[in-house]
Amino acid sequence: MKPSRPPAEAPAALQPVTGITVVRFRAGAGSERSADQVATEEPVEIRIDGQSVAVLMRTPGSDRELAAGFLCSEGLLDSPDAILDITRCEPGSGHQEANAIHVRLAPGVPFDWKRLQRHTYASSSCGLCGKATIESIRQSFPPIRTNLTVSSDVLNRLPDLLRGNQHSFEQTGGLHAAGLFNSSGKLRALFEDVGRHNAVDKLIGSLFLRGELPLEDGVLLLSGRVSFEVMQKALAAGIPIVAAISAPTSLAIGFAEASGQTLIGFLREDRMNVYTHPERIR
Repeated sequence: MKPSRPPAEAPAALQPVTGITVVRFRAGAGSERSADQVATEEPVEIRIDGQSVAVLMRTPGSDRELAAGFLCSEGLLDSPDAILDITRCEPGSGHQEANAIHVRLAPGVPFDWKRLQRHTYASSSCGLCGKATIESIRQSFPPIRTNLTVSSDVLNRLPDLLRGNQHSFEQTGGLHAAGLFNSSGKLRALFEDVGRHNAVDKLIGSLFLRGELPLEDGVLLLSGRVSFEVMQKALAAGIPIVAAISAPTSLAIGFAEASGQTLIGFLREDRMNVYTHPERIR
């Protein structure tokens, strides 16, 4: 049975962008009060069959996809058929309205609670915060094995395509973006969030719920740097090529090399650094 009944839209107080009043100072011109917009950051609790599994700091919106992507990229669920539905917890259930997402598993689906070695809170800047052991981070996902190649010309076009579709960033300047492209440079999906790993989970979750994993023709482009966790999430989704506008970390590079993933950094201004498996770039 496919997931159904997506949760209601976030209320006005929990939209991706929040309006505020700011005092602007300019050299030689004094100050003035004016309206501004900032990225919203709020906690969301993910519950499975009534039991809390994580509290994430995220940008509201696409919470259904975030929950699904989190469970997929953590290696906890491997098929959308395992999910009966994903809904917001109703008022009166003992949880803040609109900030608790309830995942109901299909009857008979096993769930290994011990594999989720997190504390109850993860910040928007680091999805690994709270992991009990470094061993629990390394999930068991098969390495990438594909003959996919992408031209450097296509890759060089992707940053402008990503930036042109970052609508919330355009308003706030405060959100990361994760975009998935095919090998021809066509944008398949894009999500924004204050946490880069959340943006990746939302993207993966949207395709996971549609039964489109693994993404063997996928190029994941990130608006910021690449961490180990992002590479793990990309591997969970079967994405062979990960690129970023900024730099990768040493652990991300080592993970990509061992996992058969092509990792690209500093993809901007018609140049790039290819750190692992350059044979996929032509």
